[in-house]
Amino acid sequence: MVTWLVTVDPGRCIGAAVCVGVASERFRLIDGRSGPVSETIEADESVRDAAEMCPMEAILVRAADGAPIAP
Repeated sequence: MVTWLVTVDPGRCIGAAVCVGVASERFRLIDGRSGPVSETIEADESVRDAAEMCPMEAILVRAADGAPIAP
């Protein structure tokens, strides 16, 4: 199983909710800001898509070894 680490920078997130629209099972809004449901996930292309679509590039997806996956 390939795992990814997902983080959202709260200082960059503007609550556009694109991530929730693209990967609703992986992101949630709390107090108007996005956050991952879980920071460690099984590889999921919808999460990569959400990171690529984030208007503020607030989402970082990394491989388990720290290598960047998106954006």
